[in-house]
Amino acid sequence: MTTRLTQLFLRTLRDDPADAEVASHRLLVRAGYIRRQAPGVFAWLPLGLRVRRRVEAVIREEMHAIGCQEVHFPALLPREPYEASGRWEEYGDGIFRLKDRKGADYLLAPTHEEVFTLTVKDLYGSYKDLPLSIYQIQDKYRDEARPRAGLLRGREFSMKDAYSFDVTDEGLDVSYQAQRDAYERIFSRLGLDYVIVQADAGAMGGSRSEEFLHPTPIGEDTFVRSAGGYAANVEAYRSVAPAAQSLDGHPSAEVIDSPQTPTIATLVALANEKHPREDRPWTAADTLKNVVLRLTSLDGTKELVVVGLPGDREVDLKRAEVAFAPAEVAAATEEDFAAYRGLVKGYIGPWSPSGAVLGKGSSTGIRYLVDPRVVDGTTWVTGANEHGLVAGRDFTADGLADIAEVREGDPAPDGSGPIETARGMEIGHVFQLGRKYAEALGLQVLDENGKLVTVTMGSYGIGVTHI
Repeated sequence: MTTRLTQLFLRTLRDDPADAEVASHRLLVRAGYIRRQAPGVFAWLPLGLRVRRRVEAVIREEMHAIGCQEVHFPALLPREPYEASGRWEEYGDGIFRLKDRKGADYLLAPTHEEVFTLTVKDLYGSYKDLPLSIYQIQDKYRDEARPRAGLLRGREFSMKDAYSFDVTDEGLDVSYQAQRDAYERIFSRLGLDYVIVQADAGAMGGSRSEEFLHPTPIGEDTFVRSAGGYAANVEAYRSVAPAAQSLDGHPSAEVIDSPQTPTIATLVALANEKHPREDRPWTAADTLKNVVLRLTSLDGTKELVVVGLPGDREVDLKRAEVAFAPAEVAAATEEDFAAYRGLVKGYIGPWSPSGAVLGKGSSTGIRYLVDPRVVDGTTWVTGANEHGLVAGRDFTADGLADIAEVREGDPAPDGSGPIETARGMEIGHVFQLGRKYAEALGLQVLDENGKLVTVTMGSYGIGVTHI
């Protein structure tokens, strides 16, 4: 039956909604496609739903073309599968938890790896049943602290999630490539520009991980790429470490009087005034900035760590969250400093004439980590009045923390040239999960020799409402 315009359930708006920050949010509301119900939660009206269904139709066609079969799981799920995989706690405050009238724990599913895995375990038991690829298009729920940008960062959103199940790693490679190729066809059919970037797997786990990003200035993801073909989001970028240098031939480290130098700029100015270099002036890149971070584990345990990084760089919080996951990362507070009297803001260093002041075996016992650029034989000016410290001679670190900001012109890790940075919105993500969830949930099948083997999995998501 034809719907006449006079009968269409539609009201357009003359003015922008007060909470709309980006063009897509303003236009979708004003044109009568969606309507806000709560922060990060929207109703779909007839015009918006028609567009959404057309996007879903393209996805279904391409999924079916590679033999991926559609299923549908509930959004309301019990605690036990997520507890078995470790994600009930790992998600922290990012998910909606609730209890039924009998006191049993449930959650609104943020993703469905666990129930896909358990369903295949329930139905299949032989290598002859595999490979298998199944998918659903379904709403997900995440308790975003700051929902924004309309459909781009909501608490309820629609996603296509597919999962592959194979006996061997070689089989997983084939399934992964089939999904990846299908994604390229989907986004091309939808007329979306995209960049495929290396990504961090995060709470999903697994090995290989790639994101499909739509380049846009309003995107929440920063990614890097080189003219030679390298592309990664900033969380997955790995800083290029220079070659280690000899520890011989360096002047002895010394303590200098450096009053009123609580910042990198004042420290550099003092070094150039009191201890000028013969080859060039000291710069912020020659200083070792020691940043104190507080890590909070899933059980609430708190730990302070100090990270030494070149003074011309700031900490990138997203990269820090990846480096220290699943712990929460925050700058140390005044209370944290008060608990460790040896830590004085602006005057923190890893060495003193009497020995190490940071790291295992030190007086504080605080772990000391360094940026990958702090390699043996490099010379640094740092806090606590220390000048000419040589890494590997005067101080050693407990490990590396690649958490410094990434900049235009930094080298690509694969040697393909300098990188440029850009903004993008995630529209798809493909993972090689491997055996993380299969091992946690006991998904095994009998191989051709009658031996039980653990199944290897892939996970593949598309943000339907993002699109």
